[in-house]
Amino acid sequence: MQAVLLILLGLLAVTAVWLALGAVKTRKLAAEARASVPQAGERMDVSGGAIHYLDLGPREAPVLVMIHGLGGQMHHFTYAMTGLLEDDFRLIVIDRPGCGYSLRDDEAQAALTEQARMIWEMLDRLGVTRPVLVGHSLGGAVSLGMAVQRPAETGALALLAPLTHPNTAASPAFDGLNQPNRRMRHLLARTWAVPMARRTAIETLTEVFRPEPWPADFLDRGGASLGLRPEAFLASVEDYMASAGIGAIAAQYDSALTMPGGVLFGSGDALLDPQEQGAAMTAHGLEFTALPDRGHMIPITAPADCATFVRRIAGRLG
Repeated sequence: MQAVLLILLGLLAVTAVWLALGAVKTRKLAAEARASVPQAGERMDVSGGAIHYLDLGPREAPVLVMIHGLGGQMHHFTYAMTGLLEDDFRLIVIDRPGCGYSLRDDEAQAALTEQARMIWEMLDRLGVTRPVLVGHSLGGAVSLGMAVQRPAETGALALLAPLTHPNTAASPAFDGLNQPNRRMRHLLARTWAVPMARRTAIETLTEVFRPEPWPADFLDRGGASLGLRPEAFLASVEDYMASAGIGAIAAQYDSALTMPGGVLFGSGDALLDPQEQGAAMTAHGLEFTALPDRGHMIPITAPADCATFVRRIAGRLG
């Protein structure tokens, strides 16, 4: 009995040391991430958290609200797209609530409808009316959530590789985010999730960008380094778990999607099916276009095509 107790105590000690080592590595990587990609804009408090945003371009121009996807932040748009649009549009480029340098009070604000509400509250305070919502990936789902909440106040939808319906064939790239146990994901966030993400970063980026190569400067210029923080891991897990809420939003498309809109996909998207998530939206009045041989990260890899698409949709505002 004493021998068993000693063995158990030894295992507990080894586990404690292993977790402590992970916590040290996590703090180091998080500090490096914040230093390499510092806060770029202003942060506005809203009910349930705060939203970090950039406000670019002429104030009197039509407004584009640019909403990034799962595990991302505003630099997915500032990487290339904003430079192609900011002369002719007012661009509100955000970190979704909980992502990048935005905040959310708790997991409840990960719900797509809550993120939509928080962004509308920010836009109200900025005096923005009838914006074109430019949503990429999960940001497309949030954009659709905003549109069904306020159809008359949504100018248009320009969706880039969006999640529009429940995803029936999740990519292996999402496997590490399937953490339904709240205590476990918080423990992982503080210890080994970030070091493991750093170790597998090349494989993950290859899958996310497939069939296209990912740019060498994506970690800094594209802001991907910010994913190497415990709060970023938690936000991604919570967002992934909350993405199932797209089903309830999709049930409102027929009655709510009265604004002009379109969907642009890469034909080779490895994360979301262009037909299931893109072409299916033509049944609800949105146009659909597929870029040959492009993947999921088209705001990075095909910014000119994305900018042309956004301009075409914005032109339908009248």
